[in-house]
Amino acid sequence: MPENEPWEYSLYIPHDLRAVTVSRRTLRLILTMHGLIRLVDVAELLATELVSNAVRHTKGPAGLRVHWSPPGTLRIGAWDADPQPPEPPRPFEGEAEGGRGLALVRACADVWGWQPLARQGSQGKYVWCELSAA
Repeated sequence: MPENEPWEYSLYIPHDLRAVTVSRRTLRLILTMHGLIRLVDVAELLATELVSNAVRHTKGPAGLRVHWSPPGTLRIGAWDADPQPPEPPRPFEGEAEGGRGLALVRACADVWGWQPLARQGSQGKYVWCELSAA
């Protein structure tokens, strides 16, 4: 499929920390197969942070969505079953091990955001970011 055609992939993720690695490797394969290898490293970092948050901070299933919009925008998003908004990105402070995920997303993505989800009586949220291929 040429880069000038839109496409989208979705991956259902069980509540399992191993899903973060599965998501990252799946994303690498998708981007490689679509000739977008130049975006892989940053996209993997962003997806890892989004999926990690979805799996670590919620109790239900989650999902990864990857969407390409010509002429060159890659949107990566993770949805989960928790309707609470994500914590705002915190500044990088010292050697802290946690709490830097959305700060990394904000620093590495061109734009990011979130939106509430409601589907068939279930609630949740979708946290996304975009990378420009230009």
